[in-house]
Amino acid sequence: MNEKIQEMRADIVAAASGINDSKEMYQLRKQYLDAKTGMISALMKNMRELAPEERPAFGKIVNELKTWALDFFTEQDSRLKAAELAKKNAAEQIDVTMPAAPHLCGALHPNTLIANELIDIFAGMGFTIFEGPEIENDYYNFTALNTPKDHPARDMQDTFYVSPELLLRTQTSAGQIRVMENTKPPIKILSPGKVFRSDDDATHSPMFSQMEGLVVDKGITLCDLQGMLDVFAQNVFGKNVKTRLRPSYFPFTEPSVEVDVSCFECGGKGCRLCKDTGWIEVLGAGMVNRKVLENCGIDPDEYTGFAFGMGIERIAMLKYGIPNIKMLFESDVRVLSQFHE
Repeated sequence: MNEKIQEMRADIVAAASGINDSKEMYQLRKQYLDAKTGMISALMKNMRELAPEERPAFGKIVNELKTWALDFFTEQDSRLKAAELAKKNAAEQIDVTMPAAPHLCGALHPNTLIANELIDIFAGMGFTIFEGPEIENDYYNFTALNTPKDHPARDMQDTFYVSPELLLRTQTSAGQIRVMENTKPPIKILSPGKVFRSDDDATHSPMFSQMEGLVVDKGITLCDLQGMLDVFAQNVFGKNVKTRLRPSYFPFTEPSVEVDVSCFECGGKGCRLCKDTGWIEVLGAGMVNRKVLENCGIDPDEYTGFAFGMGIERIAMLKYGIPNIKMLFESDVRVLSQFHE
């Protein structure tokens, strides 16, 4: 029996010497010391085969083996856990001389950057913000803006109709009517929002963002419009930028103008951006049509006003050099991450 116990000791030592993991060592310990299935515990079952006078000596030998095994496995467990902790600490050491890992942070969308910039500019000139509904009725989107059912101006834009009388607004100008119906002059509002038209190419999208402005008061003239647009252009495109008004046509303004800015890329000398003309078209504007004022219950003999509307995507494309409007809708992080306040 002594030989068997010495052999078991040797087996334990040999098996432990090849283990470098505390979990494996726990399994070896359980193999020998488990109260029910352990090999040392099984030795005690042999006691009943011995003569009564031999049992005390045998029990003493087995208990000594068990005590030795407990101490041995405790020592091995401490050794392995210390080694594992040292290995973990070494792996988690921080070299303070190394550069910090880069942390990618989000950025505002170019449309949001431009919208915020425009709101700040016009708010500084006393404009307040009005946001109308995106689903409009035909009256506010067309009729009240001097565009009756048979008016040729309706052919200028294809409209998404929800029902015969409801549609996705084609312009934020509808907000002008809502404000003028419920507010007495003086009026000075800025109306940003989404608009929808059946148009799709490199510079147009079926859905885009527009920002409409309206001023109504006594004595408002086209000179006031150009002076305000000069402030807008110089703040957005540069202090040396000038504006130019060209005759145009919109049913809700008379006279109507297209507004150009001198090319901020070449200084007006002519380049690819301005198509060698020295000027870039940025928005449409004009004096509020007398009929529109009358439709809203405002006396056109006492009050005049001007209105303007610009595409936020167009301003963003010009300012940031974006060649295709679809880049603003594709959510490509490689593109969007280049824009910061």
